[in-house]
Amino acid sequence: MTNSPDPLSPDSDSPITSDPAPDAGTYGAILEPRSANRLPLDGAWQQISRKYVTVQLISHGALLLVVIAAALILWLVLHQTWVWIPAAVAIVAIGWTLAILPRQARSIGYQLRTDDLVFRRGILWQRMVAVPYGRMQLVDITHGPLDRGFGIAQLKLVTAAAATGVTIPGLSQQAAERLRDTLIAVAETRRTGL
Repeated sequence: MTNSPDPLSPDSDSPITSDPAPDAGTYGAILEPRSANRLPLDGAWQQISRKYVTVQLISHGALLLVVIAAALILWLVLHQTWVWIPAAVAIVAIGWTLAILPRQARSIGYQLRTDDLVFRRGILWQRMVAVPYGRMQLVDITHGPLDRGFGIAQLKLVTAAAATGVTIPGLSQQAAERLRDTLIAVAETRRTGL
């Protein structure tokens, strides 16, 4: 068995050619998506639509009317006076929700930064979540009948970790679609291994 000289060995008689740098011939930078529908990643805070408050007032107001109607029926028809205790608790809770709803809606916002999306919400119990673009697995837009009637939607981001999932409510339909297109385009350029 004869040993053939290794062409890469410094002891071999064959000339060693120097390889180009490992990154030669690659792209100089990560390509950014170029879409007219893409939002800038400038780090500015974005707010939700004011129509979200109207939709929430209508849905919570309808719930309040159902509670009152059920309590009245039980009291007048079945003569159940105890029904006013849980009805009063529900009425106070729904009334409180209706009172603070505009302030809660103003506290909801999102920010598109270079590497992640930051979402915030809450008045007393504040939540702020940063979701890296490369970790996003699903971007979903949903809207119910009342939402469609007012032209708003909610955008849901799903990641591998359940704790970092984000739902941004009250976006206008156009803003939700632009945000979805932006997140999908940017996520494709920043995929990371899971």
